[in-house]
Amino acid sequence: MSGNTLVLVACLAVAVVLLFGLVNMLRGGSANLSQRLMRLRVVLQFVAIAVIMGVLWWRGG
Repeated sequence: MSGNTLVLVACLAVAVVLLFGLVNMLRGGSANLSQRLMRLRVVLQFVAIAVIMGVLWWRGG
C-alpha cells in the first residue's frame, strides 16, 4: 500500500467517526455513544498524524 493510500485511509477514518458522532449528537442519540465516538476520533487523529509523519519521514521530506 502506498503512502498516499495510507494517509487517505487514515484521514477518511477520522472523518467517518466524526460524522457518526455529529449525527448521533444532532439526532439526540446516546450521550455515552457520542462520548465514545469522540474519544475514538481523538485516537484516530493521533494515528493519522503518525501515519502522515511516517510517510513524510519515509520519503525523506
